[in-house]
Amino acid sequence: MSAAPPAGPGTAEPDAATKSRRRPVTLLLSLALFAVAVDLFTKHLALQELSDREPVRLLGGALYLSLTRNSGAAWSMGSDYTFVFPVIAVGVLGWIAWMTRTLRSVPWAISLGLVVGGVTGNLIDRIFRAPGWFVGHVVDMISVFDPYGRVFPIFNIADSALVCGVVLAVGLEFTGRQRDGTRAVGEERPVPAATDDDATPVGDADAGPRAEAPTTDDGRRERA
Repeated sequence: MSAAPPAGPGTAEPDAATKSRRRPVTLLLSLALFAVAVDLFTKHLALQELSDREPVRLLGGALYLSLTRNSGAAWSMGSDYTFVFPVIAVGVLGWIAWMTRTLRSVPWAISLGLVVGGVTGNLIDRIFRAPGWFVGHVVDMISVFDPYGRVFPIFNIADSALVCGVVLAVGLEFTGRQRDGTRAVGEERPVPAATDDDATPVGDADAGPRAEAPTTDDGRRERA
């Protein structure tokens, strides 16, 4: 039986790459599952406690709990095309899954995890809630500064996670942070070419102090 070949650089590098990828991917999935769980729990509570009830005023009117069902996007945009939103959501999730192949950055894992959690939370509503498959209405319950969403659209935990993830992703892009853990560096400034005045004559540095040329009787220096 032949002995196993010793581990060399070719085997160490894949193991290191796998370990460096495992932590961000695990963080992404854990954060996404947490966001989905909180979103589903708050929606369940909203349906149980806020149905057939006037909006609940909190924080002196800065926040209201007001149950609504949204067939579209923010401000009910696209309410006649509900079936489009699940398709977009599946496309976003597929794109993120493809990007995780090179994911090595913890901040990017947090950003993408929030986006995945937000998209998945609302996708579950689109698929399983009334009035039917892939045309379900999203449960929203958080309104700011107005009980009926006239200042800002009524939203839910999934919407919050999605927006936070997108904002973080934009910030990471602007600061040059890459998904593979590296950081983009701006173009280096070109080094100015040396001029004749800056050049040091060869041999001057080691020659020491220059000897003075001898003088003649009339005080004039002889040319060396």
